[in-house]
Amino acid sequence: MSVSGSLLERARAVGTPIIDGDQAVFIWQGDDPPLLVGDFTNWTERPIRLEEREPSVWAASVALPRDAYVEYAFVRRFREGEEDTDIDERVIDPLNPRLQYNGVSAMNNTFTMPDFAPTPLTERGKGVQRGKISAHQIFGDALGGSHRLLYLYHPPVDSPTPLVVVWDGPDYLNRAGLNIIVDNLIAQGRIRPLALAMIHNAHQGRFTEYLQNEATVGFAVHELLPFARKHLNLLDEGEQPGCHGVLGASMGGLMALYAGLRAPHIFGQVISQSGAFHIAPNDERMLIDDLITLIPPPPLKIWQDVGKIEWLLDGNRQMHAQLVGRGYDVTYLEYSGGHNFPMWSQGVGTALETVFPPG
Repeated sequence: MSVSGSLLERARAVGTPIIDGDQAVFIWQGDDPPLLVGDFTNWTERPIRLEEREPSVWAASVALPRDAYVEYAFVRRFREGEEDTDIDERVIDPLNPRLQYNGVSAMNNTFTMPDFAPTPLTERGKGVQRGKISAHQIFGDALGGSHRLLYLYHPPVDSPTPLVVVWDGPDYLNRAGLNIIVDNLIAQGRIRPLALAMIHNAHQGRFTEYLQNEATVGFAVHELLPFARKHLNLLDEGEQPGCHGVLGASMGGLMALYAGLRAPHIFGQVISQSGAFHIAPNDERMLIDDLITLIPPPPLKIWQDVGKIEWLLDGNRQMHAQLVGRGYDVTYLEYSGGHNFPMWSQGVGTALETVFPPG
């Protein structure tokens, strides 16, 4: 690596990480360097030790796609052994002011590689007509009798539209700007107008709720859809089977495909982003694998994407091969990024264009 001046001088001048070609060089100043984690280490699973390059200046180089968006953090581990991966303190990179909430409990540092091109869809276009957002509390008998926050997106049209059920809905609304993306796509004539039902998850019960859960499918079909119909002008799935859609990321991506497989007469369009496929221990088959293998393929239109530097990549490749092998209509994309809402926001517009084209 060629540098002008010392590593520290360069880091202070341009910020960190320093980008040299396809290499991102992470810098830390001090006598007690932390560990480096990020999308590229599966976070705390394979932390990277920094090496001393100059007196009290520590660094690590990571090769990344030239068009990647990346999140990372420094961490300190106070207990360490062969199998002890406890992380006791998270440290923000003092030389990088770019921060992004990780959706759980902390902030990540972020950066982009030189060829990264952000989608313009997350910025509302000039003169674009806004859909309306309304907030509701819905009581779900199928979900154990709990109340859930629900945001409905009312598209700026008078005609009946499909409905897209969105798992982790408030995150897609507030962190991905889904309503702005849909407003722009409708205004540009790139998708047919559609409505959104953005439902909150079960917080600490989210994993169970989205783990191929029949109760969640029942809630969507028998409670959420009728509730949404009272507030939105929707197409009749009885007259147009499979006219609606379902969208989710991570565990929500798994649940989106599962809902499509279990209720294809309702949800004929499926968008699965970074789906949590093949996560069973010891490579055990999951229920969704048996559904794909044993039932005749229903007429679903599926979008599937996943990051090239995230731990769910192999599982998504396997799922894609299963779907193609069974004759499903599936569009598949691997993007240069990790497991986060900024990247799902980048791709969801193209996904909607694919499964809900105009006309």
